[in-house]
Amino acid sequence: MQRKQKRKRTQTDPENPFWTAEDFRRARPAREVLVEQFGRAQASKMLRPRGRPKTGAARTSISLRLPPEVLARWKATGPGWQTRMVKVLAKAKNVT
Repeated sequence: MQRKQKRKRTQTDPENPFWTAEDFRRARPAREVLVEQFGRAQASKMLRPRGRPKTGAARTSISLRLPPEVLARWKATGPGWQTRMVKVLAKAKNVT
């Protein structure tokens, strides 16, 4: 079996040449270039932050061991069961 010949690091890819100090000086932020290339509406979509939106009331992930019948009963209440559970726990916290 023949090995693949590796490209020498001194060779540059014509489609992706090494950046010089001058290239870095001329570089502009994507928010400027994308507006020129695609228009303001499309650029704003492309620059939109990824992932789930941040909320003001951040929550902490925990591991909680519950009896299967308790969990099944909460899940049977439908979508939003975790939020309802949090409300019940918060209410119980204020009772004691």
